[in-house]
Amino acid sequence: MAQISVNNLTFYYDGSFDNIFENVSFSIDTDWKLGFIGRNGKGKTTFLNLLLGKYAYKGSIDTNTHFDYFPYLVNEHQMQLPIAEFMDELKADCEQWRVICELGKLEESAEILYRPYKTLSHGERTKVLLAILFSGDNDFLLIDEPTNHLDKEAREIVKKYLASKKGFILVSHDRDLLDACIDHCLVLNRNSIEVQNGNFSVW
Repeated sequence: MAQISVNNLTFYYDGSFDNIFENVSFSIDTDWKLGFIGRNGKGKTTFLNLLLGKYAYKGSIDTNTHFDYFPYLVNEHQMQLPIAEFMDELKADCEQWRVICELGKLEESAEILYRPYKTLSHGERTKVLLAILFSGDNDFLLIDEPTNHLDKEAREIVKKYLASKKGFILVSHDRDLLDACIDHCLVLNRNSIEVQNGNFSVW
């Protein structure tokens, strides 16, 4: 178990008069299952991008852990290919046997690795990208709306799968998913973020 310590984080977009975050400080453990709670457009995705190092900011984010993000961006060229041919472009050092193991936990056949990505359903795409995401060791995972566009059956499978995992921040509007999968909440206030024990209903 490691820690992620955020200290006096301040961030604003160029040209904006208002800070998105102002002197935000908190610590989380990397084996927690965190739900990110807050209204739309208030900075959840921005904060995930700060963890990923995409923007400059004031303050510090201290950790020795590696972050990975769902959903992976699949480009037009990759859409024509089976995901087995480009999974290591999405996640470095991705091992196919591990992905197949994760697909089994998602009640999905390894056969979908060998079909052109563009032919996969929303559910199949979500499952295979989650399988790649969780195929690594010791990554802290940033999971953004994993049940979007899924039918009820696929949503239940993803919920059960995530409930068995740890070491992530989950952004979702699906309260049932959050209640089933998280043990801590990151609560996004107007300019700050606070950490609370418990799932969405406890919050």
